[in-house]
Amino acid sequence: MTDTPRSTGRSTRQSTSWKAPAAFALATLFFLFEFISRIAPSTATTAITQDLDLTKAGLGVFSSLFFWVYAPMQIVVGLLLDRWGARRFVVPAIAFCAGGMALMGLAPNVVIASLGRLMTGLGASFAFVGALYVVNHWFAPARFALLSGLVNAVGMLGTAIGVVWLTSLTETAGWRPSFIGIGITGGTLFVLALFFYREAPSAGDTDTHPNPIGPLKQVIKSPQVWLLSLVGALIYMPINVYGGLWGNEELIADHALSAVSAETAVSMVFWGMAAGSVLWGAVSDALGHRKWIVFAGAVAATLFWGWVILGGSSNMVLISAALFLGGLFCGAQMLTFAMAKEGQDQSTVGTVTAFVNMIGIGAALVFQPLVGWLLDLTGGNHALALSAVPICLGLAALMILALKEPDQPHLRGGRS
Repeated sequence: MTDTPRSTGRSTRQSTSWKAPAAFALATLFFLFEFISRIAPSTATTAITQDLDLTKAGLGVFSSLFFWVYAPMQIVVGLLLDRWGARRFVVPAIAFCAGGMALMGLAPNVVIASLGRLMTGLGASFAFVGALYVVNHWFAPARFALLSGLVNAVGMLGTAIGVVWLTSLTETAGWRPSFIGIGITGGTLFVLALFFYREAPSAGDTDTHPNPIGPLKQVIKSPQVWLLSLVGALIYMPINVYGGLWGNEELIADHALSAVSAETAVSMVFWGMAAGSVLWGAVSDALGHRKWIVFAGAVAATLFWGWVILGGSSNMVLISAALFLGGLFCGAQMLTFAMAKEGQDQSTVGTVTAFVNMIGIGAALVFQPLVGWLLDLTGGNHALALSAVPICLGLAALMILALKEPDQPHLRGGRS
């Protein structure tokens, strides 16, 4: 069936003139906030393990609790947004994410802290898909790759700056006050969204499935979507595993960097990912191609990540440069969302985006605890444990060869 558009005509264009940029800005800031919340444990691994009496493997499990709720919720989020729009779900999700961070900071034991981590993951599950939903429904299809890359870039840039500041803050003020402060910041974002985040008129203009799970059935029948999801997961793995938890510790242990220097170097991953998200989106839209950009990015990323983890250099400048370039080429991962969306109809945009994101984030459920387990097993051999990073990137490069380039009218003009 077709829903009736919420409003039409000149008055609608005038009344929504500020709503599109406001919705885009708030959705992007929510993604930034959830990403900082996601990686917050990596800024105080030693303090958290001591305070909550955890092993390295236990810390990996604790951090991955975020993804245990985040990953499966992606399907639910996609179906909800495709059927009812984003605002009624995204706004309360901000409150959940912020509340979870504050609860972790106040938790008297690991059980309550784990509950806070789960709450954070629940709220955060609406952030990225909600932002891409805003891009799809407020802006032209030809701008999807660039604007979705911009969403990711803001998240990465903010995290690159915030993670260094947060590491310094946790060392001076302690991880608990820092986490509470993050929660308060999220509360402020919730108030802003309550007043200024509005639904896109086009959210009600597309055909919806009579069966609420119809979009999911359509998406999971596509081999292309499955392959894109796996490729995206493998390319994003360094961001989740190295940038999101173990990188700081690896640089201190294997490269003799200080805590702040190590976090500064790790932040270059996010600077690179931010630049790559926008760069490869713009290049892809200009050339009218996706597949070979993703392939080249995976191959180059394999080389740079392999050098950082296995090379053993103690030169902070070279390490930082390599991590920046590793993140830059991993930024091509954002094109997997555009490729997946372009193979489906408009009524499944939220679901297909959520599905690709679910597989990508779900990889953290395996790799974060796996690296922690390998560290315990090998007595702290970070090079061996984190060799999984270049291995996954190399595997992604091989899998990309089986991808089919989507043929979309808005891209044909750029193709030779």
